[in-house]
Amino acid sequence: MLDTFLDWHREVLARKCAGLTDEQLRRRAVPSSNLSLLGLMRHLAGVERWYFQAVIADDWRGSLYTATGDADEDFNNVAAATGAATLALWREQVERSRRITAERPLDAVGTVPAGGDHPTAGRSYTLRWVLVHMIDEYARHNGHADLIREAIDGTAGE
Repeated sequence: MLDTFLDWHREVLARKCAGLTDEQLRRRAVPSSNLSLLGLMRHLAGVERWYFQAVIADDWRGSLYTATGDADEDFNNVAAATGAATLALWREQVERSRRITAERPLDAVGTVPAGGDHPTAGRSYTLRWVLVHMIDEYARHNGHADLIREAIDGTAGE
């Protein structure tokens, strides 16, 4: 059930981004926010990578976005990003997450890598917790995506 809900939310994000030009995907449609659909997809690719690969699989290969040193680079550095490349990267991270999930029981425990400056370094999480957290992460950002998409072309709803 957790996999199904998470996959549903993943596909909501894909639908929110479908059929738009790169310029539209980069558009920050809410003047007070740095959020764009492209930035949301980049952010969620990074979150997928962090929780499933680094925490659950203990296979941290580094952040996806490190060109500028900006902690919010996934949202802020989108000027040269394309929808096709971002979608492909996001889908790659999702597929890795699915494989990691399929290989482990829900009670498998992973630990946030020590070192670095992550505020939860050393904390342990079960795969079940990660799946629930990811559902929450996507649900929150899909709300953002809905508002952004509506501001771009009037498309609203699931």
